[in-house]
Amino acid sequence: MSKRYIFISVVFIALALVLVLLPKQQNRNAFRPDLLLLEINSGDRFLSVDHIAERIIQGDPSILLIDVRNPDLYDEYHIPGSFNIPLNEVLNDSLNAALQLAHKDIVFYSNSTLSADQAWILCRRNKMENQYVMEGGLNTWFDHIMTPVPPRETEGNDAIALYEFRSGASIFFGMPAPVVAYKAPETVKLQNTAVTRKPEPAKQVIELKKVEEEEEEEEGC
Repeated sequence: MSKRYIFISVVFIALALVLVLLPKQQNRNAFRPDLLLLEINSGDRFLSVDHIAERIIQGDPSILLIDVRNPDLYDEYHIPGSFNIPLNEVLNDSLNAALQLAHKDIVFYSNSTLSADQAWILCRRNKMENQYVMEGGLNTWFDHIMTPVPPRETEGNDAIALYEFRSGASIFFGMPAPVVAYKAPETVKLQNTAVTRKPEPAKQVIELKKVEEEEEEEEGC
């Protein structure tokens, strides 16, 4: 069974539990389950970690991150600027106003996606708008944003640009810059050796003997 079908099955089970646990008076005015299932299958609720990181870096005031893990995990690590609302308190009456701000995109996140998905289902079930889930949760956040892996040389300019963005984002969010060991260039030492020229070969002087003309033959026999 593929991971996609496993994930959908888990979401459907979580949705069924949510529908059972919600009070009856809320169900009468709630979002229709069949429409909610269509939204679940569409995947439009997911925002990538790169998209979220870019908006935070740019200081976008319209994004509000909600960490739905327990307070201990939140204190151990959380994305800067996020607020902690544990999953079991998402429908708390005192917090409803914070999760229904018309000018805010509410983004739920947890370690993976499951708890954040449950929070999204609860809020969408109550017809809350502008609700999203950080795709992959903190696991993907650390893999892509905090500890990005350099691309291979064959991946092209887009992969290089994405890596450069993620490297800058990791520093922005508190990860130390990677330490690059500097190796001084080796200096080539020239040996101070005297250059001796080979003696030129002695010129051979070839004496050309003048061939004397033979004396004229003596007259007579």
